[in-house]
Amino acid sequence: MKTDIQIAQEAYMMNIKEVASQIGIEEDDLELYGKYKAKLSDELMEKVKDNQDGKLVLVTAINPTPAGEGKTTITVGLGQALHQLNKKTLIALREPSLGPCFGIKGGAAGGGYSQVVPMEDLNLHFTGDFHAITSANNLLAAMLDNHIQQGNVLRIDPRQIVWKRCLDMNDRVLRNVVVGLGNKMDGMVREDHFVITVASEIMAILCLANDLADLKERLGNIIVAYNFDGEPVTANDLQATGAMTALLKDALKPNLIQTLEHTPALVHGGPFANIAHGCNSVRATKMALKLSDITITEAGFGADLGAEKFFDIKCRKADLKPDAVVLVATVRALKYNGGVAKAELNEENLDALKRGIVNLEKHIENIKKYKVPVIVTLNSFITDTDAENEFIRQFCEERGCEFALSKVWEKGGEGGLELAHKVLDTLENKKSEFHPLYEDGISLKEKIEIITKEIYGARGVVYEPAALKQLAKIEEMGFSELPVCMAKNQYSLSDDAKKLGRPENFDIHVREVYVNAGAGFVVVLTGTVMTMPGLPKVPAANGIDVAEDGRITGLF
Repeated sequence: MKTDIQIAQEAYMMNIKEVASQIGIEEDDLELYGKYKAKLSDELMEKVKDNQDGKLVLVTAINPTPAGEGKTTITVGLGQALHQLNKKTLIALREPSLGPCFGIKGGAAGGGYSQVVPMEDLNLHFTGDFHAITSANNLLAAMLDNHIQQGNVLRIDPRQIVWKRCLDMNDRVLRNVVVGLGNKMDGMVREDHFVITVASEIMAILCLANDLADLKERLGNIIVAYNFDGEPVTANDLQATGAMTALLKDALKPNLIQTLEHTPALVHGGPFANIAHGCNSVRATKMALKLSDITITEAGFGADLGAEKFFDIKCRKADLKPDAVVLVATVRALKYNGGVAKAELNEENLDALKRGIVNLEKHIENIKKYKVPVIVTLNSFITDTDAENEFIRQFCEERGCEFALSKVWEKGGEGGLELAHKVLDTLENKKSEFHPLYEDGISLKEKIEIITKEIYGARGVVYEPAALKQLAKIEEMGFSELPVCMAKNQYSLSDDAKKLGRPENFDIHVREVYVNAGAGFVVVLTGTVMTMPGLPKVPAANGIDVAEDGRITGLF
């Protein structure tokens, strides 16, 4: 079987102008980055703003395992299947981070015959959006330290600097650093920290901003530090907002590429779902809704993270109302949740499936709490058996869920036709009555406890003393109305990655809380989740190379 990169490199790609024309976009509204990718102009949104919105379908998944789930593959395959059925469809995805590309997870272009292309461009530098975000983030950090060096008129307390530098790479040694070493002209010596770019507040801001004015206002509200009186100091106070906006002006424009079957795809923004809000940009999603009859989007990792944040942060902030949810699972992942070792997942094991399917059950229950119709799809592997597939089908149908078997990795859009028909039937015959999980007006602690108990199934919440002080400070500053963004490991419903399936009688441990005033949410760090990942013992980077003819090899 060919690798993903071989399939992508052998594919015929249409000129991006032809792809755009399928959804009524004229050449004047494209800002070209070569023949196969383009940014959409600001003028286009103005042209289509009065169009009726299409239907919005979210693709999410069970908790990820080493066995793989294929959420992006299903998203792309479903879009291709709907395209085959002559439905005016747009896919809206996140951009991949270089961290996972060179680490352990790999890229985020889909897989097999359900990919977006050009795959190598997307997984590497693409149109430079992440570099712009990194530059804007680090410009603000540089202006902060320069202000202190040049006399510190704002009386910034160096012990209360909360703005961190960033880099779009897994680099654990940068988690805790000391800056300003050297002589007096090299700045004040202080402890500093790096986060991965996809965890930067600027990434979240770019993905939640409606337009350039909104972006600029949000950037200005970023809290970078506190002064000696404990009062917040913002990017506006440092007079950094205009320059940051200038760096991000083009990055705010959504990117257009295509699938292997030439279905248009908007790929824009990329916050991680375990440490940020995990959704593509509001701007791309809203543009997709105006340009298509059906928009297929995804949210990162399992439904306990990506879907919850899509509903409670993105939809709340952008006034989006999803019409259906596709919940992705695999037989292999469910058996893994049932205690089967990765090496033994190819063997039929109904007992393990029965033990592990409780993870899927919990995610179904969670989505139903938002009053959105749910369709479960099984991403098929050749080792799955008819008995295993039928057990899962019956399990879902007994719980009032539509079910479809997907073979999009192997067959592209054709392998997603069963799922596409189920989605179309759901959109036509079932009404979404979407509402967020909690109201704005309750306290931050109440919001945290609702998510941990309702979505994770926790018994309660245990707060570190420092986290309680931070919560009190944030509420005192007037941010209690904001939604919360839970930073939690992705592998378990709990904050312990080793607790698979549907854990019970556990507590969620909150160790730190801080406000992203520009993005408009409060971040809650739980367990041992890291905002700067590290590389594994054998990074994916070890296998990436460039052939003599310039072809990149080893990306996956």
